[in-house]
Amino acid sequence: MDPTLVYVGTYTGPKSQGIYVFRLQTESPDASQNITLVPLGLAAASSNPSFLELDLKRRLLFAVNEVGQFEGKPTGAVSAFAIDQADGTLRFINQQPSMGAAPCHLALDKSGRHLLVANYSSGSVAVLPVASDGRLGAASDVVQHTGRSLNPERQQGPHAHCVTIDGANRFVFVCDLGLDKGLAYRFDARRGKLTPHDPPFARLKPGAGPRHMAFRPDGRFAYVVNELSSTVTAFRYDADAGVLNDLQEVSTLPEHVEDANTGAEVDVHPSGKWLYVSNRGHNSVALFTIDSNSGRLTYVEAQGTGGLKPRHFGIEPSAQYLAVGNQDSDTILVARIDAGNGRLKPFGVLASAPSPVCVKFLPPPSRDPIRDGVQLSHVAAGRRFPGAV
Repeated sequence: MDPTLVYVGTYTGPKSQGIYVFRLQTESPDASQNITLVPLGLAAASSNPSFLELDLKRRLLFAVNEVGQFEGKPTGAVSAFAIDQADGTLRFINQQPSMGAAPCHLALDKSGRHLLVANYSSGSVAVLPVASDGRLGAASDVVQHTGRSLNPERQQGPHAHCVTIDGANRFVFVCDLGLDKGLAYRFDARRGKLTPHDPPFARLKPGAGPRHMAFRPDGRFAYVVNELSSTVTAFRYDADAGVLNDLQEVSTLPEHVEDANTGAEVDVHPSGKWLYVSNRGHNSVALFTIDSNSGRLTYVEAQGTGGLKPRHFGIEPSAQYLAVGNQDSDTILVARIDAGNGRLKPFGVLASAPSPVCVKFLPPPSRDPIRDGVQLSHVAAGRRFPGAV
């Protein structure tokens, strides 16, 4: 049987050359190391591939190139690769400008025909057409944000940090850290166009710094991790109207903890029962339970990651494992997810990876066309999973 592969995006420099690939190993003669990442090497050289997106059906990988200049212009880039399942290597297809500096996040729309990219430094969002073979086309639309918010160091202008598409592929939400807003757009999936929605945004608390957003699998609720305030804001989602309604705000840290900290990644378990958030500074992944009816969060615990500055984490599609990249200690921690309570149980040893900032699981090809068509962003709203609330 083909293995589950794990792709790791990095910041390149003296230690890193691009995207690295590992094989998930869940059994070993040594019981203390029964979950490990076996290094397979450099999958592809690429400049600052700090966020990755996968197309499971076509076995494609897309990566941002988080740079400020590309082909002599003030923009980053996005690269497309074909995946070789046999050895995990990536074959370069092509590259397009992201139409803004320092692209940091990608989202493939449900049809697989458009890739949306958030440009952090420019505070803009672009839509790139995707051909059937994975080739990227020139941007079909670009939206520029304007404004500022409270923090004099981080919020003097717009900083688009995340693009999230709802389950019906009708509405797009962009977390803008610089504006303390989740900007809302109507999405034309046929033409690849974004139109400001009414209302045009969901407001976060001043100085919160919204970073990433995840829907619960049933599409009824959405959760935003706020980088600057180390909080999570829960929203009730009206899928027909495409409107986020404020529900709750909770800290990502244990009580009485005063560590300097920034929130990083947020994701919902495919069952819809638990939410996870990574803490940079406290160096942990926080666990919350999600009330099945109200969508409200209850803090459970924070599990240490064994390293420094845990940034992005990925949940393996069968929902049994979570892997998190410790950016400043060059390691990746793999943990088993307890099927009864969602707690993380670290096993094995820390895998070595240079400046890991994004971790994505690629399961082996399935003969189930429905499963193969589900993107790795398994928390997309409207998509139901076995056991989902």
